[in-house]
Amino acid sequence: MDLAQGILHGNRLALSRALSQVENGTADGLAVLNTLFAHTGRAHLVGVTGAPGTGKSSLVNQLARYYRQPPDEQAPRRVAVVAVDPSSPFTGGAILGDRIRMRDLAGDPGVFIRSMASRGSLGGIAAATAAMVQVFDAAGFEMILIETVGVGQAEVDIARLAHTTLVVEAPGLGDDIQAIKAGILEIADVLVVNKADHPGVDSTERALRGMLELAHPVPHRFRHHGQIELVPAQPEANNHEALWVPPIKRTVATEGTGITELAQAIASHRQHLEDSGGWKRREKARLQAELDMLLQVKLVACWKAQLPAQAYEQALDGLLSRQLSPHQAVERLVNC
Repeated sequence: MDLAQGILHGNRLALSRALSQVENGTADGLAVLNTLFAHTGRAHLVGVTGAPGTGKSSLVNQLARYYRQPPDEQAPRRVAVVAVDPSSPFTGGAILGDRIRMRDLAGDPGVFIRSMASRGSLGGIAAATAAMVQVFDAAGFEMILIETVGVGQAEVDIARLAHTTLVVEAPGLGDDIQAIKAGILEIADVLVVNKADHPGVDSTERALRGMLELAHPVPHRFRHHGQIELVPAQPEANNHEALWVPPIKRTVATEGTGITELAQAIASHRQHLEDSGGWKRREKARLQAELDMLLQVKLVACWKAQLPAQAYEQALDGLLSRQLSPHQAVERLVNC
């Protein structure tokens, strides 16, 4: 069976097999990617990141249910879920247990859930995540939800891959400084305060809103002699393009509370990107990042193949004996 043609014709078995080939980096997987790439570029990629315990998997489950059973008279959308689990640094194994929280989606032909191990990659996603997303995109999935590992403070790669990045917080998981350290203001398109039925939710939202105002000043209202006066924010230096200020949405994922409002915020962000030209810029940056990564891997492999016999081992021995510094070893190996 031709895997690429099977995927384009909606064959789930072909899709499953192709995903395995792509994740393992086989020649068949590469051939599938080359064939399918012309059929990509239509899906909305939504990244979901945040510290462990914030309820990311439950949130992804509820979002997928919303897109499959939308309110009003909206048409259901096909949803793919890529859940990345951390790999053990000792055995290389991974539990791949995120799908346990997504049992509600079992049996729905419009949903495909794929768990994958990070395999030592940093940044919250695996090296093959972008390639697997391309397969889902070509297969006709309109919404692709990418759940990161959840290590908390190093998950910036998802912002390069996704069109819309959700950063999930929850009350009681640390002081306000943790949110700053996690780089929320840099990567978040939508901020989600999950577990909003827990104590401390007001404090968590207040802290997030305060940090947002540092980056995106907003007008302030105050009362003076009984009159409400408005103090305008500082004008933006580059006000030629509309600025997106990440909204803060409260949810209780285990109960489905706030999911409709969150989905509306995601849709609003997509509309903003399309209206402002940001969609094309993000797509270009995403493809550029993938191209640079593949170039780096290929160039290193070609360079090693052309090295004289034992040259690499000799440089490594020089490092071990402290006769060469790492910089000297590199200069000797590349001969520049």
